[in-house]
Amino acid sequence: MLNNYHIIAFTHRNFDVSDIGSLHIEKENQIPCFKKIKEFFELDEVLFISTCNRVEIHVYSSLLVDKDFVKKIFEKIYSKLSSERVSFFCDKLELHHGDFAINHLFSLISSIDSMVIGEREIITQVRNSYDWFLKHNLTGDFLRMAINHAIQTGKKVYSQTNIATRQVSVVSLAYKKLKDQQIPLDAKILVIGAGSTISTFLGRLKKQGYSNFTVFNRTKSNADAIVNDFGGTSKHLSDLENYKNGFDVILSCTGSENYIIDEHLYAKLLNGDTSKKTIIDLAIPQDISSSIVKQNFTRYISINELQKESNANLIKRSEEIKNVNNILLDSEKSFMEVIRERNVEIAMREVPIKIKEIKSIALNEVFRGDIDALDKDAKLVLERVLGYMEKKYISEPMKLAKEIMLKNA
Repeated sequence: MLNNYHIIAFTHRNFDVSDIGSLHIEKENQIPCFKKIKEFFELDEVLFISTCNRVEIHVYSSLLVDKDFVKKIFEKIYSKLSSERVSFFCDKLELHHGDFAINHLFSLISSIDSMVIGEREIITQVRNSYDWFLKHNLTGDFLRMAINHAIQTGKKVYSQTNIATRQVSVVSLAYKKLKDQQIPLDAKILVIGAGSTISTFLGRLKKQGYSNFTVFNRTKSNADAIVNDFGGTSKHLSDLENYKNGFDVILSCTGSENYIIDEHLYAKLLNGDTSKKTIIDLAIPQDISSSIVKQNFTRYISINELQKESNANLIKRSEEIKNVNNILLDSEKSFMEVIRERNVEIAMREVPIKIKEIKSIALNEVFRGDIDALDKDAKLVLERVLGYMEKKYISEPMKLAKEIMLKNA
């Protein structure tokens, strides 16, 4: 059973995040795609997991899943990719089989295989992917056992170690610093940029009750999308030059190579306001000129400061990996027991059927004449005796046989 489990992985260890992003499949397109894959290759079970830094295909099949086979699957899924790109991905992918695949799954869900160690969101991401594929009958008995055991392992890791106790996400650290400043919920927040970092940050702010956002972006439609999700007003970045409505906080994260806000523009945004402002600059390179911070009354949260704290926390988290590995080792052993028990159950599930067949033959063929000669009460007693014997012959000997088989295994 275990030898039929295979994981095809494209992760941050082997690929740039931008390359991995090109392998992402929208949720609504995953099911028709993998139904065809499962049917075409006659796979028993299949599961697709996609996050910001990995794409994985989990396969349960007795087929030989080597790189040649993976290339065939890959070409079916990503038929629009050029042959050069297909070769690029297939040459650098990771392949895990059997107990190595289980080790990879447990490491993944415990986050020690993640780009950011200790980020527990991976549990939810794996569970949601599994539930989606289960709902459409693409998974079966093995992946049910493996994923459930992995999730329990992940929960144990996060509750029994300190792997996730120190924040390492730049957004989390910046949000905590902003929250410590106790800025009023009606604060005017200027948002520059509309990428995933801004989206994540605004999601946290919205949960706390902030909604007075004015979002500036070079692509107005992206700013519109942010406002649709989190509220506020959207504007083109060029409108920033003429913005006169004041602000309490500037949150910026763009891919610009030059400053978005220099001293001149910042003075125009202040429009004579002398109160203390909060500036959160999460861009690399910086969006906001450093001279603004030196010459104005500000609370400044920079990416450099946050990265130093993040790195220090990552070191602390890494020190916990030994404790995590001990839990993973125990979980792998216990999963092997689960597999052994399931193999025994599968091997023995014909026994109750066979006993019922023997009973039916005895009643309807071998002793039919004798039974027909019995009166109604005698037949009733005979049925009760046979029912009792059938139940005991199934439960007690099955239990004993299972114990013997497990012991010998």
